[in-house]
Amino acid sequence: MSLEVPFLEYGKVMRQRFGGRIQKLAIDAGLSCPNRDGKIGFNGCTFCLNEAFSPSYCRECNSLYNQIDKAIDFHLARNRKAEYYIAYLQSGSNTYADSDRLRKIYSDILSHPEVSGLIIGTRPDCISSEILDILEDLSHSTYIAIEYGIESVYDTTLARVNRGHNFQCAIDAVNESKARGLDVGAHFILGLPTESHDDIIAGISRINALDLNFIKFHQLQIYRNTALEREYTAHPERFIFANNYTSNDYVNLLCNIIRHLKPSIAIERLSSLAPRHLLRHSPLQGIKPDILRSRVIERMHSLNATQGDLIGTTF
Repeated sequence: MSLEVPFLEYGKVMRQRFGGRIQKLAIDAGLSCPNRDGKIGFNGCTFCLNEAFSPSYCRECNSLYNQIDKAIDFHLARNRKAEYYIAYLQSGSNTYADSDRLRKIYSDILSHPEVSGLIIGTRPDCISSEILDILEDLSHSTYIAIEYGIESVYDTTLARVNRGHNFQCAIDAVNESKARGLDVGAHFILGLPTESHDDIIAGISRINALDLNFIKFHQLQIYRNTALEREYTAHPERFIFANNYTSNDYVNLLCNIIRHLKPSIAIERLSSLAPRHLLRHSPLQGIKPDILRSRVIERMHSLNATQGDLIGTTF
């Protein structure tokens, strides 16, 4: 018998919203990043490796329309049937272009007859009133959400990983997007250099202060041939999660995060999975997200815990 999920899941929220099962389709519009093209920097974030999360069908097709077709086939072949498909611009900074180009990209995706909405992944420093005008306009006729890669609530960490923006920038981007009536999500990496378990839990109050609809937590994965791997080789002591940190430790961290997280924020992901040949280190060592989710649920039940039940308590 499956256990009741003791936290708010994004999938359930979306099923209730649309009235059926949702499947996201990762799409690559080929947009760049201000941290790579010289506007902010050239080397990108120290942890970044785009190929680690770009499906093969994105690289095989130039046409956005064809990518959607390939994405649907990809999921159907894995028995992931859905009643509604939401396109997801994942790779790159997908608000980083002139407004005419962005409007065409979004409109081309939404013109596909199988697409019922669009989620746009981007950076908090790549948003403007002009872009929000486009998104707000589109949201009057279809589902539009924006997902910000925030990664950490600590400015010292953001500077260490060469992120190129501070946490206040993320606060402003979330507030401006919510003011337009958009659903807003955020992505955070757990285990960035020098951040401890207690640092992460202490930062959840800052996340709770954001007006988020959904959130993703991913374990730090150290990819080969990145600046982060070079730092890990030179200074392993900075990587608390890479030093004897087990999957059980990560499960306990997730449970603690969830118990301090505002109950109205839907949790979309608890971990990530990347091709092994790209990885130098991951605390989960290939454990699949659905297995990890089950372990978190079991651990929460053993603690008689629910999302948000420790808000306001010490840790």
